[in-house]
Amino acid sequence: MSFADWDWSPPRSPLLGDHEVPLLSRHLQGRRVALMVCGGIAALKAPELARALRRRGAQVTAFCSQEALRYVGLEALEWACEQPVIRDLSWRAEHLSDSEPFDAWLVAPATYNTIGKMAAGVADTVVTAALASALGRLGQGRTQVLVAPTMHGSLHTALLERNGRLLQELGVRFIAPRDAYGKHNLPAAEVLVAAVCRAVSASALAGRRLLVTGGPTPVPLDGVRAIVNRFRGRLGAAITEELVLRGAEVRFVLGDGGWRPPSWLPCTLAATYDDYRRLTLEAVAEGLEAGIFSAAVADYRPRHPVAGKIASGLGHLDLALEPTEKVIDAVRAADPDLVMVSFKVMQGVSTEELIATARRRLGASQLVVANRAEEVQGEEQTAWIVDAKGAQRVQGKGVIATALADRLEAMLGRRATDPTH
Repeated sequence: MSFADWDWSPPRSPLLGDHEVPLLSRHLQGRRVALMVCGGIAALKAPELARALRRRGAQVTAFCSQEALRYVGLEALEWACEQPVIRDLSWRAEHLSDSEPFDAWLVAPATYNTIGKMAAGVADTVVTAALASALGRLGQGRTQVLVAPTMHGSLHTALLERNGRLLQELGVRFIAPRDAYGKHNLPAAEVLVAAVCRAVSASALAGRRLLVTGGPTPVPLDGVRAIVNRFRGRLGAAITEELVLRGAEVRFVLGDGGWRPPSWLPCTLAATYDDYRRLTLEAVAEGLEAGIFSAAVADYRPRHPVAGKIASGLGHLDLALEPTEKVIDAVRAADPDLVMVSFKVMQGVSTEELIATARRRLGASQLVVANRAEEVQGEEQTAWIVDAKGAQRVQGKGVIATALADRLEAMLGRRATDPTH
């Protein structure tokens, strides 16, 4: 049987209602988002985008120009939003959103024509009239407006840039298009949704400069081989995602273990332990408010790495190893006031021993995340978040990331009101 042949098995996945979406997070829970769909070919992606917004908890209402309906099916968009699409100016004045104001207006795709009309104050269609009202609310600090330009490369003119900069001065946020085939293309839905999450975030982490590290830190044996551990950085990526969606300015230093996070997450790759040390200390020197050090840093390195390649087929190979510098100690020395979250992994110990070891690290770090290696398997992970008050058990990488972000919100929020910091 070919891999593509169906064996007539019924669905095995958990049942989900026809209009439901699996909830990934609650970053947009209780938020109303107006999805403004303009007349470009990228409008065909609007249903996917609407559902991606709903996966973060948003309630989505689509405003659609008549031109856009040439590219996207009306019923498909209504199905994706779970409510009627606004297509015309009516006595209900939906474009003014007085009775149910929107937290964010996302123009995606935004055509050259619509950007120009927004900048010129033209309000001749349901989309442009709604955006004119949205700009007024933006000026009053009552909403956010985000624009995702999508157009042929020949339409990137001085007029486009002038109009865009004018709108930026009014507070409009422009989402960088995806550059492909000489055109401004619509970014992936995850990028657009992340931009909305960040724009409406009320988190104490919004705008904070944070560092997250993750993955292994390979130490070279020769020009080809390296010693590396089994950790790949998935937890670091989950933490980075949570912080990014809350609006933080995050630098994610990922040791190279072969795994890569989603392309939209900010990530700097560290090929070796030396790279990791350099990049981490550079980030500290540039100024941080907190660091989350989840990287599985190498404890030992070869005393004399070989410049070329060690010959194959040797009867045996003796390696002399020496301890590496503790990067986390170098970080603390470089910034004694930095809020730090460190990680401790042990194997073959009891929960009590694990937590006791983590407690001994407090002082150098405000929080210690303690793991047993036996309880870290892919997406499954059990950890204990240890501070001066006790230990909290958390299970699952996403849950760990959320719990750490909640703790950082409280800690950095207190620092903001403390005159001694």
